Amino acid sequence: MAAAAALRSRPLSAECFNSKTMEGSHGVRRRVFVQTETGCVLGIELDGSENAHSVKKKLQLSLNVPTEETSLMCGDTVLKNDLSTVRNHSPLFLTRNCLHRSSSTPCLSPSGKDLHQRDESNPIEVIGCSSRFPGTKQLVNDIVEAMKNGIDPIPVRSGLGGAYFFRGFSGENVAIIKPTDEEPFAPNNPKGFVGKALGLPGLKRSVRVGETGFREVAAYLLDYDGFANVPLTALVKVTHPIFNVNNDVVNGNGHQPKEQMSKIASFQQFIPHDCDASDHGTSNFPVSAVHRIGILDIRILNTDRHAGNLLVRKFDDGIGKFNQVDLVPIDHGLSLPESLEDPYFEWIHWPQASVPFSEDELHYIANLDPFYDSEMLREELPMIHEACLRVLVLCTIFLKEAASFGFCLAEVGEMMSREFLGHAEEPSKLEIICIEARSLWQGCEMMVNTSSKDEYEFQFDLESEVTTNGDLSRIFEDKLSIHKNSHEKNGMTFLSKLEEGAEECLELAEATTESETQSWMGQSAVQPGGYLFGTSPGNGSANELLPRSSSFVTLADMNEEEWLVFLENFQKLLHPAFVNHKAGRTGQRLMQRLGTSCKF
Repeated sequence: MAAAAALRSRPLSAECFNSKTMEGSHGVRRRVFVQTETGCVLGIELDGSENAHSVKKKLQLSLNVPTEETSLMCGDTVLKNDLSTVRNHSPLFLTRNCLHRSSSTPCLSPSGKDLHQRDESNPIEVIGCSSRFPGTKQLVNDIVEAMKNGIDPIPVRSGLGGAYFFRGFSGENVAIIKPTDEEPFAPNNPKGFVGKALGLPGLKRSVRVGETGFREVAAYLLDYDGFANVPLTALVKVTHPIFNVNNDVVNGNGHQPKEQMSKIASFQQFIPHDCDASDHGTSNFPVSAVHRIGILDIRILNTDRHAGNLLVRKFDDGIGKFNQVDLVPIDHGLSLPESLEDPYFEWIHWPQASVPFSEDELHYIANLDPFYDSEMLREELPMIHEACLRVLVLCTIFLKEAASFGFCLAEVGEMMSREFLGHAEEPSKLEIICIEARSLWQGCEMMVNTSSKDEYEFQFDLESEVTTNGDLSRIFEDKLSIHKNSHEKNGMTFLSKLEEGAEECLELAEATTESETQSWMGQSAVQPGGYLFGTSPGNGSANELLPRSSSFVTLADMNEEEWLVFLENFQKLLHPAFVNHKAGRTGQRLMQRLGTSCKF
């Protein structure tokens, strides 16, 4: 545990965490942004005497929100009474305590007029430490001045979620804003993909509805010095009548209001570009650009990296030809899941990914500190779940060790990706190592009961089986195949039995109504108009657009001490697993990826 503890206790840079000076105290006034399950937002000034009860009382008076059976939350933390630790500009979430939450409760959503009257603030407010978002203030000022001159934002027609181009003086696109309550499945989604309250599992079960926005910001914050070229991204509170509010959510009278509506949204600088990677041959992409984006994707376990969210900018080579291109990665809302998901790395089969890392790239990877990154994200994005940070730590350690061992980008991505054998989903090499590491602090033994007449018991004993020959992963995979074959005879997969714990987002999924579950299992084909079969633009149900992914490894249920022990075991298992993987993959081609992706 020494290695993990040493990294965890590494001193943090004071300049990185200047937002600590904005932490709440009894003598400091702070401004917070409270969002309800249906998306409405109110900015509130807190003084030293405020507590959770008084804040909920303000919400009840201002928004007509019943607060008797509600909780005020910041990320994983339920704010009981004392609010002294709530930082300036923190987004808070008002949620009902009942698990069976509906997205169509009129009393939870005031009219836009009421909201605007009770929150006379700037049209766009940046949430978080402004020093981390250089240039945002100028962009915001340009947009506000343009709106004063009649240049309004325009909706983005593509994608599954609500998004809007905000423009500058000459009508050029300056930023793209995505409200959290207009994401797929969210209450105010403008494209028919509705049916869930904020905080329930979304397109990915480990990414909750309404939480893709702060993941977009996290990707930008983790992209130090623009290494991967992620555009400037911030979290904002924005007010404008163009935003969508579904009729049944607001007043149910068939008349959509046109008053000012305040929402929390991701704010990303618009990058002029020529096309995206799906419209351009990959052979001209620079090796360094692919590597840098891949390094970021691995760190944040991006489950949706496809060619459509890689922008291509062409540059004149000086003689009138546009032979040079640059890549700009966008749409990171399905990264940093709350459990180890199957990532989707489209670059995994691009030839650039098989080129060894350069010295500069290896130096960058070696200097990554996932514990420092986690502390930074806790400061800047207090709503982030601890499980997301554990995924970041785990994937960064895996990247650092794999790169040091000599693996190229494609090999690292392959070891993190699952194989699909028929309809069965096999755990990735990364997940197998995690299962083994977890089994050590759970007693070095895992029992699995099968539905066949024979019962099998398999034990993970490192001292007797793997300390000398490095065959850890092979032993585990051999045992998996024995049990999997017995289950396939009965039409079920053994690996589905490996789901551990009671992860919070899965509990919420199980708490949804039977009708919702049935709608998830329905057809997911999209009609020509962009809506799912069986839905209509105004009353779409929450059909599942992406296949459900098994959760083989749970990280959220470990306490801090168990987590550090798990990390220590994980690091010990990496080298023998790498040796085995390298020997097993000699002369073989990378596996075919059959995953799916989704454009927002």
